[in-house]
Amino acid sequence: MSPPSIKKILISDSVAPECKEVLEKAGIVVDMKTDMTKEELCEKIKGYDGLIVRSATKVTADVIGASDCLKIVGRAGTGVDNVDIPSATKKNIVVMNTPGGNTLSAAEHTCFLIGSLARQIPQAHMSMREGRWDRKKFMGNELYGKTLGIIGLGRIGKEVALRMQAFGMTTIGYDPIIDAKTASEFNVEWMDLEQLWPKCDYITVHVPLIPQTQNMLCDETFAKCKDGMRVVNVARGGIYEEAAILRALESGKCAGAALDVWEKEPTTNTALVQHPNVIAVPHLGANTREGQRRCAIEIAEQIVDWVNGKGLVGAVNARDLKL
Repeated sequence: MSPPSIKKILISDSVAPECKEVLEKAGIVVDMKTDMTKEELCEKIKGYDGLIVRSATKVTADVIGASDCLKIVGRAGTGVDNVDIPSATKKNIVVMNTPGGNTLSAAEHTCFLIGSLARQIPQAHMSMREGRWDRKKFMGNELYGKTLGIIGLGRIGKEVALRMQAFGMTTIGYDPIIDAKTASEFNVEWMDLEQLWPKCDYITVHVPLIPQTQNMLCDETFAKCKDGMRVVNVARGGIYEEAAILRALESGKCAGAALDVWEKEPTTNTALVQHPNVIAVPHLGANTREGQRRCAIEIAEQIVDWVNGKGLVGAVNARDLKL
């Protein structure tokens, strides 16, 4: 596999400045233009060998079709559901991500949301800002002795488990790739989903949004859960069915939901956002200075390494490309 010739890269989302610095130090010309419409991006992409995005830019089939020399789409982050991978693959364009850069940011965010659900911290804060002193209203629950179900035991799921074990939580989990022996190495009891649902006081997911995970938590699976359980989603909107969450909240099956990601973003689901037992957050899982800096540097270094013949790292469609 011969190294590619990448001379010019467009950055279309806000990334840490270190990304541009690493690329330019390697002799690559870098332009940054954010907040483009699809039509503007289709016009702008011409003449660029590479495109770097976060989650805001939608790299659709039209955008890929409009490119005339694009060789790589780099995602400074983990999720690549904003990139039309089949269309990129058809044009032999590498789609690359940085799965490790956001791990700690997303894991910490998950843990904070679990704690906030247990003690209703955001609701109590808003109550005080409105001039009330509602000590009796906000009766919380200890995390000690509770069971946390973790669906997805990769980098983020593992870090969540280790942190919540420090609170005395029992951690159980499911992953189609990580086996029971590996899970036991970080004190997670592996079990299949049918065993997991009824055991959990809290459920968190750390999986991609793919057909197998879409609406994973729905009316059917809520019915298998404990009454009064709580759910957290810092992964992708659509893994939990929002309408089912609302029904579970109204029935009391679900005592609380902390949602960082939504089926549609920005969300228009005011019924969920305004529900008193929902903690609603605008997709902040990866939004830390440290995490964004890591992702920015990693995507730039991975591209530079590929150009310099040091190998192709982080390419999610590598097996289907002719390189």
